[in-house]
Amino acid sequence: MTVLPNRLLIVDDDATQIGQLADNFTRYGLHVTGAASALQMRERLEQEDYALVVLDPDVAPGQGAALLRELAIERRLPVIVHSAACGDADRIAALEMGAEDCLSKPANPRELLARIRAALRGRTGSARAVQAPVARSVASFEGWRVDMTTGQLFNPVGMAVALSDGEFQLLRAFIEHPRQVLDRTRLLDRVYGATSDHYDRSIDVQLCRLRRKLSACGLKGPVIRTIRNEGYMFVHSVTH
Repeated sequence: MTVLPNRLLIVDDDATQIGQLADNFTRYGLHVTGAASALQMRERLEQEDYALVVLDPDVAPGQGAALLRELAIERRLPVIVHSAACGDADRIAALEMGAEDCLSKPANPRELLARIRAALRGRTGSARAVQAPVARSVASFEGWRVDMTTGQLFNPVGMAVALSDGEFQLLRAFIEHPRQVLDRTRLLDRVYGATSDHYDRSIDVQLCRLRRKLSACGLKGPVIRTIRNEGYMFVHSVTH
């Protein structure tokens, strides 16, 4: 099986926690599978190949260290420990046993996402990385490229343009639906999630920042057009 760079396994006996992280990470192009026990974890690993594992050692009380070693050393998988017990001593022990990182549970989803991305980037070109070729999802418009897996935007000369999470999610929505009118409600759900209490004008603020950033980096002319009483439309053709 080919390891997809956006396939994650979250090993945690808290189904609510898995569901919340899955909902959050899916918006960033990650595919999340959960496992509630060590046995289920091994079953998942037999069925699919994963780019990274987020592990709560408490799924196997008294065996968390052995579980971490199995994943990081025997299976050679990048592992981020996500545990309620993640003090300095616990973090050092986890790193010594092969973990990429250790975060106190419950971690801020954005911070956990950033650590996941950093761990995956760190594995690129590493001797421990799986050597099978991996597919990246890239969209292009007017010479610009958007890496839909990592959330990076590059201008026509290859320079990276820094985007906030909100700006990237807004751009992603337009990239996936070019030349289609998207109303504020749809954009709010995409950028902040369906359960968010953000208001309509939040999208206007994000849109203003995105337009200004794209213009400052050299993308001239109308990019995202305002359609009166309807919403917004990305005017360029997009290729994948």
